[in-house]
Parts: sequence; structure tokens; C-alpha cells
Amino acid sequence: MHVPDGFINAPTSAVTGVVAAGAIAVSLRGARRELDERTAPLAGLVAAFIFAVQMLNFPVAAGTSGHLLGGALAAILVGPFTGVLCVSVVLLMQGILFADGGLTALGVNITNMAVVTTVVAYAAFRGLLKVLPRTPRSVTAASFVAALLSVPAAALAFTLMYAVGGTTDVAIGKVATAMVGVHVLIGVGEATITALTVGAVIAVRPDLVYGARGMRQKLQLRVNGELVDVPAAEEARTAPVAARTSRRTLWVTGLATSLVLAGFVSYYASSSPDGLEKVAADKGIDEKTEEHAVADSPLADYGVKDVTDARLSGGLAGVIGVGVTVVAGSTVFWAVRRRQNTDASPTTVENV
Repeated sequence: MHVPDGFINAPTSAVTGVVAAGAIAVSLRGARRELDERTAPLAGLVAAFIFAVQMLNFPVAAGTSGHLLGGALAAILVGPFTGVLCVSVVLLMQGILFADGGLTALGVNITNMAVVTTVVAYAAFRGLLKVLPRTPRSVTAASFVAALLSVPAAALAFTLMYAVGGTTDVAIGKVATAMVGVHVLIGVGEATITALTVGAVIAVRPDLVYGARGMRQKLQLRVNGELVDVPAAEEARTAPVAARTSRRTLWVTGLATSLVLAGFVSYYASSSPDGLEKVAADKGIDEKTEEHAVADSPLADYGVKDVTDARLSGGLAGVIGVGVTVVAGSTVFWAVRRRQNTDASPTTVENV
């Protein structure tokens, strides 16, 4: 779904750039309400994890692959506004450092992959939770469905942009059918990854999952063969100690997992073109594709320049990408959190 330069004309790209900038501005304000001292570090980690998993293309049909978009995952874990920022950070790092996704098409990509996926997924997620039992399992199930819907929604959004500003003359009906069809299949992979990740985090720290807030299960102990509720005072006394340890462990484990996925597992990812690349080649959308502005970047195409061993080159690029993304993301979210603290600080009124 990373749209390169040349697929969409300049006026449409400019309009989507304005839309993306507006969405980021709104998200920066909205993220102040979502982030706190516990979730700000997690948001940076979520961005790094999305970067890593996006390197893992999985086969979905003959000669076609797909990868995580991440909007649903980010929205459910850290909130919709913060989710938009997470995916935007990833797209910015990919475009500038790895020549993945055109720079003039950055607005298109942020609008499709960050805004549309997050809005559609979170709306579906909240709607499902209103009718499902308020349990952690319901959160995981709703995550699956929300992620599944978000991918074809992004494909449809691209189709609409192409209908307005496509640079080649291709029947829009054929583009829509091909894009939505293949991305429904990719959505199954997206849904599986999202549900597994959300379920894993809920299992160890449900209080850190934005979409699961208010669903904390009552602690229980087995006494004489029966489950009894832990007294509220005792639960409150013991929870803070466990939280401090678990949060640190979760962050380290998540970062280590991201590094392994990007630095090692990515070597075994599918080499087939992804959904957009396949449709573009089959339908002629890519006839006016332009060379990326940073095609000569030392990390272009997810490899380190002058490193001849393909496995080592790709692994180093993946590790660098995870490191840069977690630093950039954490910096952004800590700045947002700090701004929130500044805005919330009480003003001093001098006595006259």
C-alpha cells in the first residue's frame, strides 16, 4: 500500500498532503488525552513494532504478498489519535531513509495507511464492543474484525484518489475490483497479526491496552477450592509494584521481538510484489512511476549500501530502522506528553 511517486498527480497529492497535515495536527492534540507516563513509552514501541512487522511480507495469492498496515493495531493499543501518529512516524522513516513510499506521495500514504485505517478500525472496534460482552476476549475478537475491515477500506480510499488524480488511463472499476479483492485477503493476515498482538498484551498488561480500558478483571484467589475476590485495599496495595516490573519487562520484550523480526525473520519474508504493486503492474497504473528522490540512500530498499551479503545487509537495515523508529516515535510522544503536563499545570495567581 506504499504509493510511489507518479501514481497520483501533483494537485491530488497536494490536497492529500493538506488532509494528512490536518489529521496529524488534530492527532497531536488528541494524543495529549490518550498518553500518560505509562503509555508514552509503549507508543514509541508500537511504532517500532509496526515498522518491523511491515518488513514481513506474507503470501496471500499466486504471485502476490501483503504486509501489516498497522492502523488498527496502533489505535487499539495506544488510542486512535496516537495511532495515527505511530503509523505516520513509520511512514516518514520509511520514505526518508528506505525509499519506501514516494515523498510527493507522503500525504497519500499517510491518509490511506494512517488515517483511514485508524478511523475505520477504531470505529468498528468501538461499535463491536458495544454489543459484545465487556471481556478481554471480546477485545481480541473485535480487534480481528476491525483490522480485517481497515485494509480493504484503505484500498478503496486509494482507488478513490486514483479516480480523481490517477496519472494513467485505466478503468476505475477494474482498479477497484482488483484492489479491494486482493486487500481483503491481505486483511486476513492483518487481522491475525493484530488479534495475536493485542491478545498477548492483554494477557500480561490489560491496563496498557487503550481499547481495553474499563475492562480490568477482578483479581481472585482460590480459597478452599472456591474463587473469591481479592479485597480492594489489598489489590490496590499490590498492583503498583507489579505494574512497575511488568511494564519494563513488556517494553524490553517488545523491543527485542521487533529487532529479531526486522533483523532476522525479515530475510525469509515473501519476495512477491505486494497487493498494490501487483495490481499496478497488471492494470498499468505504474506506467508513470517516478524514481524515488532518495533512491541512492545508504538504506534504500531495506539494505545497507556496500554490504554485499544480502542477509547481513537486510538484517542491519532492519535493526537500524527499528532503532531509528523507536527513538523518533518515543521523542514525539514524550514531547506530546510533556506539552500535556505544561498545559495542565496550574497557573499561579498572585494575591493583590
